[in-house]
Amino acid sequence: MGARSKRTAHRGRLPRQLAIPESLYRYTPAIVDSYDVVYGRLRTDDIAFYVDLALHANGPVLELGCGTGRILIPSAQAGATMTGLDHSELMLAACRRKADALPADVRARIVLKPGDMTDFQLGRRFGLITIPFRAFSHLITVDQQLACLACVRRHLATGASLVFDVFDPNMQRLTDLKRGEETEDCPESPLADGRSVRRTNRVTAVDLAAQTFQVEFNYYFKDQDGRSEHARESFPFRFYFRDELERLLARAGFEVVALYGWYDRSALSSESREMIFLTRKAT
Repeated sequence: MGARSKRTAHRGRLPRQLAIPESLYRYTPAIVDSYDVVYGRLRTDDIAFYVDLALHANGPVLELGCGTGRILIPSAQAGATMTGLDHSELMLAACRRKADALPADVRARIVLKPGDMTDFQLGRRFGLITIPFRAFSHLITVDQQLACLACVRRHLATGASLVFDVFDPNMQRLTDLKRGEETEDCPESPLADGRSVRRTNRVTAVDLAAQTFQVEFNYYFKDQDGRSEHARESFPFRFYFRDELERLLARAGFEVVALYGWYDRSALSSESREMIFLTRKAT
């Protein structure tokens, strides 16, 4: 869930209850150290999808919100030339450590850049740009969304694609959310340094008019001597509707080539939990 936008004035679009301190957007070392373990249990279906896209891209690939390299590293190992951009230096450092452990020929296909997905200039064009793992949902305002898409458009080569996924907002699920109740999404799991981590999530606020909800992740660490540590991450998350995104993309100069409901490329349906947009620059 990697590259976060700069926290700028939102011209009233962000509800007061969702305006939170900048520090809560930043990963702590403990959260970064446990990231791959937690998400290795929560999400793997998207990796093969994005690796396949990268291998068939007509040129190098740019991944926005690359994080620890959960998708970028397997893509490079498979043979793709990858550039990763992320707002978090801690996440990029973790990705670099993983890249440094790879064979020299794979390392040579990886470039990592710190940056904001709404404001970047890399001086080259790409055969594919991806925004995996709902990173586009960290862009709360229309201004941020359009700024990101404008940067993407400038960096796409002729005939290249933008592919991204977002949460598909089932209204019943949204209105039934149990606010304030912690739900375990990662049971106690061992970490490489001998500690263990357990994670819970909860929604602390929902604003259907602003299409945002406030997510809180709580990480509970335990070391080998039984000492415990708690880390918390909290952020607003934007949900989108299909026709809204189609209009946004058209406004930004993109056309939708395909729309999937899951990473097996199945059609979007009322039961889908994801919307996966495959787009290209409109001619």
